[in-house]
Amino acid sequence: MECNGCEFRAELYYDRECQIWVRREEDATLTVGMTDISQSIAGKILHVRVRRPGTRRPVGKPVATIESGKWAGPVPNVFDCIIEMANEDVLEDPNLLNIEPYEAWIARVRPADGVDVALQDLVTGDEAFELYRTRCIRDDIHCERGVR
Repeated sequence: MECNGCEFRAELYYDRECQIWVRREEDATLTVGMTDISQSIAGKILHVRVRRPGTRRPVGKPVATIESGKWAGPVPNVFDCIIEMANEDVLEDPNLLNIEPYEAWIARVRPADGVDVALQDLVTGDEAFELYRTRCIRDDIHCERGVR
């Protein structure tokens, strides 16, 4: 599915602003990445910094920071978690987030209060797509992927 060229994956979970996606893993961890909307707004991503493994990140404290040619800021965190690991491929080549935003995840985290609690404020499926589509149209976001 897509809107204005922005890819959307219904099986993932999204924050209500559609900035991040979250994937549930079999080992009770969650994988966090940037949506196609976010990577398009950011522009060419130049640097990614993920907090050290073992670091606890409460709601509102970012799991990572991103720098691009036109923006620098946090990867939002919407649930209390502990950093498990960073995606080394993305740390070495941050532009992967622009090329494949859904394959190039940023961090794997362990929710402090369990996966179900962490996911309760996120949206998925049709509800998430409606928010995603609304954001694309409202903010006139058109996505492009690839090396910039």
